[in-house]
Amino acid sequence: MLAGKRKTESSGDVKYRTGDERLVKLTSSAADKVSALLQRQGRPEGVLRVAVMGGGCSGLQYKMDLQDSPANRDILVESQGVRVVVDPKSALYVTGSELDYRSGLEESGFQVNNPNAATTCSCGESFSA
Repeated sequence: MLAGKRKTESSGDVKYRTGDERLVKLTSSAADKVSALLQRQGRPEGVLRVAVMGGGCSGLQYKMDLQDSPANRDILVESQGVRVVVDPKSALYVTGSELDYRSGLEESGFQVNNPNAATTCSCGESFSA
């Protein structure tokens, strides 16, 4: 089940669905970091794309990117004031995930807490489902 409503919206020629935080949600620290990055890039109305691709030590890995707007067939979720987009295939793997941002001497960066991950590698950047 995709945690997205069946409501389809369009922006110009782009059609996307709206979802909710059951698909993916951000912690306040992740939202602050994404907002700061979007501001720095001059796209305050931009979106964070969260995708899953083949690769990494465990078979699947996350890819995150800042973009101007949703693409066709995306699912758009607003979490902590940040717009997050996920393509339908990636949604199968990230449903229920929480994106966090940690800033520390030994461990800095985004971390995905994914309840669907059967195993993760020691670097925390890939998983298997």
